[in-house]
Amino acid sequence: MASQPEEEHPKKAFGWAARDTSGVLSPFKFSRRETGEKDVAFKVLYCGICHSDLHMVKNEWGNSIYPLVPGHEVAGEVTEVGSKVTKFKVGDRVGVGCMVNSCKSCQSCSDDLENYCPKIILTYSVKNVDGTITYGGYSDSMVCDENFVIRIPDALSLEAAAPLLCAGITVYSPLKYFGLDKPGLHLGVVGLGGLGHMAVKFAKAFGANVTVISTSPNKKKEALEHLGADSFVVSHEQDQMQALMGTFDGIIDSVSAQHSLVPLLALVKNHGKLVMVGAPEKPLEVPAFSIIGGRKTVSGSMIGGIKETQEMIDFAAKHGVKPEIEIIAVDYVNTAMERLLKADVKYRFVIDIGNTLKASS
Repeated sequence: MASQPEEEHPKKAFGWAARDTSGVLSPFKFSRRETGEKDVAFKVLYCGICHSDLHMVKNEWGNSIYPLVPGHEVAGEVTEVGSKVTKFKVGDRVGVGCMVNSCKSCQSCSDDLENYCPKIILTYSVKNVDGTITYGGYSDSMVCDENFVIRIPDALSLEAAAPLLCAGITVYSPLKYFGLDKPGLHLGVVGLGGLGHMAVKFAKAFGANVTVISTSPNKKKEALEHLGADSFVVSHEQDQMQALMGTFDGIIDSVSAQHSLVPLLALVKNHGKLVMVGAPEKPLEVPAFSIIGGRKTVSGSMIGGIKETQEMIDFAAKHGVKPEIEIIAVDYVNTAMERLLKADVKYRFVIDIGNTLKASS
């Protein structure tokens, strides 16, 4: 997934990159490594825009490496496989999510939890094992170790599959791990953005009774009539919150802005779980009495391992779980980033790489 020195005869690639903290993306020519014996090369057809892409292009987390080609919700078609590849063949529909490598030897990797490997190699803007820098999916092609490639079922369109590789697995994994995937449970979803709307869809597919908790009353109709939530509560309306105290088996909190956890914990039953999948920039407070009174749990979760990601994609295809997307041309990406900052998207931008990248070049 990384660029290689010219003398190693790398593959030429083309994409869009940010070159400084302004976060403005522009056309960029670079190199991919040659397809190794265990690698899969594929033509990128679609790539989702994740909110973390916005953070990274502006170096808001302080770890960006420029030039930076974003994109970790990548879907396309295999064009070449290495001599020892056993899982894929040319023409297969595939995707790559948030990671492209790991140490493959630690306990996390042994447990199919590569996402928690201390040496995880993210899809873009980190040093790979060979010292080169990884580039993401806002590009025309990728090369990846076959063990980090996801097979996309025919029942799922590539443009719908792309956001599932981040937004989908980010909510699917904690629902499964914390036992919140059982029919009949009462689950809350805090926030109705890219992550939140997927949490609603997966929770409903598991058979849960789902309540959306939002600061925006104008999202009620969307939540109930379009996304299929069972109820909706405005978080600053005390009467509505009071009526739901102690009724939730679990809550998935997808909000990345600063907010109080205390009112949310009051909604959770004894032994219930509040799971953070959003990532606010500042620490959140958890007063002791808000959790010890009912043996409540505050936990976090980050994407999922490769095995679980494949499981999630297969589940989504079987049950018709798809993200709500707005497909854009690649030269619209800077405007899309501005709109994303304002939460002006329902609910995921997906770049039509295959049809628009060449035109923009």
